[in-house]
Amino acid sequence: MTAKISYDEVEVGTDLPAQTFPVSRATLVQYAGASGDFNPIHWNEKFAKEVGLPDVIAHGMFTMAEAIRVVTDWAGDPGAVAEYGVRFTKPVVVPNDETGALIEVSAKVAAKLDDDDRTVRVDLTAISAGQKVLGMSRAVVRLA
Repeated sequence: MTAKISYDEVEVGTDLPAQTFPVSRATLVQYAGASGDFNPIHWNEKFAKEVGLPDVIAHGMFTMAEAIRVVTDWAGDPGAVAEYGVRFTKPVVVPNDETGALIEVSAKVAAKLDDDDRTVRVDLTAISAGQKVLGMSRAVVRLA
């Protein structure tokens, strides 16, 4: 592991640098190809609306992966994330226009868990179109 953040220098309440992630229809097609998840709610506007969605929505796992980037970028090593879990609260709706959608992610060190393991709990907030899209979003991170 090569986490660049020292456990001894981190305090509860530390804000991680927030990030905003753009999502376009092209992004969803690329993710579908990489993940093998070709559910039409992620690319077919007509189908998405027929099943009651407002429009095409981003894959939940894509949204989750974008959010954790705030933590991995801060820690300096994706391998520093020992645990990560979320609840999906609202979909990220991706309109078919030049803008698409934005996922705005902020995070804060919520607790120091184990001095021996040098782990902290980081709580994340992910918002799109003014709505919280992930709930109970938490990661356990092993620091240097």
